[in-house]
Amino acid sequence: MRLVARLREDLETVRRRDPAARGRLETALVYSGLHAVWAHRVTSRLWRAEGAPHLLGARTLARVVSQLTRTLTGVEIHPGARLGRRLFIDHGMGVVIGETAVVGDDCTLFHGVTLGGKGRGGALGRRHPTLADGVMIGAGAAVLGGVTVGAGSIVGANAVVTRDVPPGSIAVGVPAVARPRD
Repeated sequence: MRLVARLREDLETVRRRDPAARGRLETALVYSGLHAVWAHRVTSRLWRAEGAPHLLGARTLARVVSQLTRTLTGVEIHPGARLGRRLFIDHGMGVVIGETAVVGDDCTLFHGVTLGGKGRGGALGRRHPTLADGVMIGAGAAVLGGVTVGAGSIVGANAVVTRDVPPGSIAVGVPAVARPRD
């Protein structure tokens, strides 16, 4: 998908998922989570650039732009993170997404969510979590280490996830305990 089409899709995602989103212009101007996702679409391309851009410091530029974006939006997304389509970051402030994190399609993150590292990573070098498609992470939750949150799962507000969450589950508590969704 081309970059401009992806940016349009991101805008429509916010408008569909947030009942407070009014028009396209207002949404494009005031949604910090959307701005952070848009900036990541650019910094991610710089981070993955090969050839001349890589040799000319594209990764450094990607990190600088991501840090400027963090200052402006309150959302920190490492350029190395892989974000799926239609990610919605609601309210945004305090969201942190680490370098090796993978976020699937149609995921929702609320304010204060951390997709953080735990140590140096396992055999696959995965220091950060993987969220499968359709995952929702509640406000203030932390998903730590190379764990996987299965498709369609929900992580409750302020939960701390340090173990895999099976698909179709709800995980709550500190440490989080997963149970099937009813």
